[in-house]
Amino acid sequence: MSDKGERIAKRLARAGLCSRREAERWIAAGRVTLDGERLTSPAVDVRPDARITVDGRPLPAAEPTRLWRYHKPRGLICAERDPQGRASVFDALPDTMPRVVSVGRLDIVSEGLLLLTNDGDLARRLELPSTGWLRRYRVRAFGRANDEALAALAEGVTIDGIAYGPVQARLDRQKGDNAWFTIGLREGKNREVRRLMEHMGLTVNRLIRTAFGPFQLGNLAAEAVAEVPAKVLADQLGDGAPASAKPKPKPKPKPKPKPKKPPRGAKRRKR
Repeated sequence: MSDKGERIAKRLARAGLCSRREAERWIAAGRVTLDGERLTSPAVDVRPDARITVDGRPLPAAEPTRLWRYHKPRGLICAERDPQGRASVFDALPDTMPRVVSVGRLDIVSEGLLLLTNDGDLARRLELPSTGWLRRYRVRAFGRANDEALAALAEGVTIDGIAYGPVQARLDRQKGDNAWFTIGLREGKNREVRRLMEHMGLTVNRLIRTAFGPFQLGNLAAEAVAEVPAKVLADQLGDGAPASAKPKPKPKPKPKPKPKKPPRGAKRRKR
């Protein structure tokens, strides 16, 4: 956080009440006060000691940063709201989950590992290619693989004017007219895997994300969710981990009092 503080909408979102966009709508509706004054614009920075209320109630403290692994099945979208009324992963989460956002997305017909967090800033940071995390996929595609086209992906390709960076691609097996691949990439552009397969004359009919950086899908069942332990999250994020994601150090045990020595000259009792 800078010396001047952080944006009011961000503070509301980190308290777990809403998204930043929702916070901006609440402010426009006059539901938020800062130090006793009703806000009319979200373009306000607030310091840690600011007194904020929403609908007259004090703003709760920011929740610690948390991360979950979720096994997304086919048929769910990754948006909170959909004009077409399609089911969302957020509708499928347990009622015990706090408000979360997804780290990146998987399209409606894709499945596998989706990371969820209650910290929007962390989500945006993990989505950036500069994080350097490899996203790994198992892909089944209709057609026959061309070894030269597959090898060319390692140098990066340009498709319809869009440049795609180096991609790790391996043919695992060809069975009839379908082939299974393992694909690894670091950018995660929109529909990147599908476009790369189409570029090689293949049509994807199943796409499963198996890993996002150090976090693995493993044997997590479809629609199951599992929280990443705070220590594991802090270890993987290193120095860039939010302070709230770092586990609190255990208090050192109090030293045991030393046994008192008997005074000099005291006689021992006979047994």
